[in-house]
Amino acid sequence: MKAALSLDLDNKWSYMKTHGDAGWDRFPTYMDVLIPDTLDVFRKLDVKITYFVVGQDADLESNREAFAQLVPAGHEIGNHSFHHEPWMHRRSGPEIDGELAQAEESIASATGRIPCGFRGPGFVRSQTMVDVLASRAYLYDASSLPTFIGPLARAYYFRSTKLQENERRERHDLFGQFSDGFHPNRRYPLHANGRVLHEIPVTTMPGLRVPIHVSYVLYLATVSPKLALAYFRTAVALCKITGTEPSILLHPLDFLSSRQSPELRFFPGMTLDSGIKRDVVLRVLHILTEDFEVMPLEQFVRS
Repeated sequence: MKAALSLDLDNKWSYMKTHGDAGWDRFPTYMDVLIPDTLDVFRKLDVKITYFVVGQDADLESNREAFAQLVPAGHEIGNHSFHHEPWMHRRSGPEIDGELAQAEESIASATGRIPCGFRGPGFVRSQTMVDVLASRAYLYDASSLPTFIGPLARAYYFRSTKLQENERRERHDLFGQFSDGFHPNRRYPLHANGRVLHEIPVTTMPGLRVPIHVSYVLYLATVSPKLALAYFRTAVALCKITGTEPSILLHPLDFLSSRQSPELRFFPGMTLDSGIKRDVVLRVLHILTEDFEVMPLEQFVRS
């Protein structure tokens, strides 16, 4: 069986922006540390993945050296929007089209590749977004998270913020809605503008529909690393039993400690000891590679 593996390159400033923290507009970054570290991990595992790049980061000269390493290492490049705003799905078609076009231009300039896949920030999507992606001849969208706990995750997240009411309304769809739990948990076609676009959900546990992406596993590891790994092994077993070829998601904070990014201590898992955290991440990836042929999302679709 096949599995897709991807990493959303959300930068420090984008987390701060969504959280409502001051100073995000100075675009603080950790790409120069994160990208070489992750490339080393995937080289040792002998796997290729999809890196979803934010156009604003690709546009900054300070990140260019790091981004230039991705394609020569054999990895796919995806579009993660330009401004990384979890409310972009509420915009008009022309505005979304402009957002994607601006991101494509910056990403292509920084990496040498024009993306054929997209993931919305904060798992947001809309029919308008799907229509625009189809009109721009994208191969796939990977924005869906079919779980029932999106509102709970959003409420947990909002507890750590100091957002104004209008800012909370903007972020109302962050992490999705309860109804998302009824969406398909495996690849399926979307028809828009006379084209077929592949939707590749971020896989959740078959049956229970609880998240199994690595950030969630690390959240469980704050209670017990053994419990977290047993949880992921159970999810992998259920994927095999049900014939679900998983798409597993990583985030930058899966690789970074609170010492490296103290501004982001509010995220679940950031209080975990850095040595334990890295061990859990590596064990999760080893479990995945032992049971599946792991590949980038574009290869996953085309195969």
